Amino acid sequence: MDTDSPIAYAKDCPSRTVLSVLANKWTLYVLAVLRRYERPLRFTELRRHVEGVTQKSLTQALRNLERDGLVGRTVHPTIPPRVEYRLTALGREAGALTTAIADWSKVNASRVHASRAAYDARPPYDAGAPHDV
Repeated sequence: MDTDSPIAYAKDCPSRTVLSVLANKWTLYVLAVLRRYERPLRFTELRRHVEGVTQKSLTQALRNLERDGLVGRTVHPTIPPRVEYRLTALGREAGALTTAIADWSKVNASRVHASRAAYDARPPYDAGAPHDV
């Protein structure tokens, strides 16, 4: 390990801004949908596949992904203009990671939900006391 480079969770690490984009739930879903269909998708197609996303949230996620080089945007000169989004090579790499997270989530969802239920059934802890881990 390079001891001169900052660790990913340090506030001055350049990777922290990239991680913050990838950690956004809508980003994860957009990458997953684009990876699943393996073809350019229009905004309305993406919105239909990413249930629950607002137009504003999807627009912001796509802009961030385009800015970071994970998604390419193509405007076709038609009336009205047709805009399509596709994964770049960098986006396909990131998509592989997000697919791994999704796969892990599917396999372990019941365990996580059981843990939540057990936690929620416990008596509340004193907010001033240290929390046991």
